[in-house]
Amino acid sequence: MSIFTTSIALSSKGDRDTQNLTPAVANEVKKSGFCNGIVTVFVPGSTAGITTIEFEPGAVEDLSDAFERIAPKDNNYAHNERWGDMNGFSHVRAAMLGPSVTIPFTAGRLLLGTWQQVVLVDFDNRARNREVIIQVIGE
Repeated sequence: MSIFTTSIALSSKGDRDTQNLTPAVANEVKKSGFCNGIVTVFVPGSTAGITTIEFEPGAVEDLSDAFERIAPKDNNYAHNERWGDMNGFSHVRAAMLGPSVTIPFTAGRLLLGTWQQVVLVDFDNRARNREVIIQVIGE
């Protein structure tokens, strides 16, 4: 068993910007040279999250709308009172989504469902440059 760790950089618009990471993740698994194992995709920070979804406009919009209903931007957040950056909602949303997913792979191929893609959702209230850590464990 060996470990290969790398990262990808991307720019995000914030405000629930959702980006498909699947091709980049598959490429890093291929670059690892491992045939079988798991890959973890992790975003450092507390205002973005990683999940899987069918990356099509309707499903992405539905997820975005769900987060707006669960943790609306215009609610009162103690974080906003303390720090004044007005992104308390983004911290709540990111905590609910989580910072990472782990996906198995066999024969160098991610074992995702037919319509399932790995995505980053940036909840912050401003554009951001993000780093996504990709760690592959395999043989």
